[in-house]
Amino acid sequence: MGVNIGSIRNLLVDMDGVLYRGHTALPGAADLIAYLQERKFGYLLVTNNSTLTQAQFVARLAGMGMSVPEDRILTSGVATAAYLARRAAPGARVYVVGEQALVDELVKRGFVMGGRDSDYVVAGWDKYLTYDKLATATLAIRDGAQFIGTNPDKTYPLERDIVPGAGSIQAAITAATDVEPLIIGKPGTPGLLQALELLGGRPEDTAILGDRLDTDIVGGQQAGIHTILVLTGISTREEALACGQPPDLIYSNLPALLADWRDRG
Repeated sequence: MGVNIGSIRNLLVDMDGVLYRGHTALPGAADLIAYLQERKFGYLLVTNNSTLTQAQFVARLAGMGMSVPEDRILTSGVATAAYLARRAAPGARVYVVGEQALVDELVKRGFVMGGRDSDYVVAGWDKYLTYDKLATATLAIRDGAQFIGTNPDKTYPLERDIVPGAGSIQAAITAATDVEPLIIGKPGTPGLLQALELLGGRPEDTAILGDRLDTDIVGGQQAGIHTILVLTGISTREEALACGQPPDLIYSNLPALLADWRDRG
């Protein structure tokens, strides 16, 4: 807990639960983006949400007063498609349990959408989940397809509620196959390594800002960078202080973080 926020010059920023909940911007979100841009700090918005494209996230953020270019956004869908593109055979077949944005990213990389005959099953957050999707994914994995998870978030924070996330869907598939997915998004190493490569900062002046201990904070710790928890999403201060390796810094909200950063920067 001895990290000085004034030394941070590069920031990976989670979105859901940090910049907004649902379609409502959280206090200080626009100010944080403006501060990063004004100070010319390196930043990348890294979200485990695979249900929107980069362009859709740009539009969503703009509607909440935040102007961010597409190349400053890395979704778990983009990271998953990029990861597979480096390893899969050209034209490999993929079965997706997820929404159109995830499908689009995979098709953009040359993958063919398949069914039970697929080489890979990619499971993300899917608000239109059906039994048939779970059954096809199960059969494909039992037939030998590799199981890939965009991210492990068991829940997703809305304005006033917390609902099932991608991890809950993956858990159902695991229960039916006894196969655990390879996780790409936070805290998975593949997605974070992509993010750090894009960001280009040094570990000593780079931090990840998030609202979840199990994804943002654990991921940052495994990547060897500083960790900052904001208490506007999933994890609480009590949970953070009780865990084996607490975040380096904890703030109640973004205005508190910004006030400290300006004082120490």
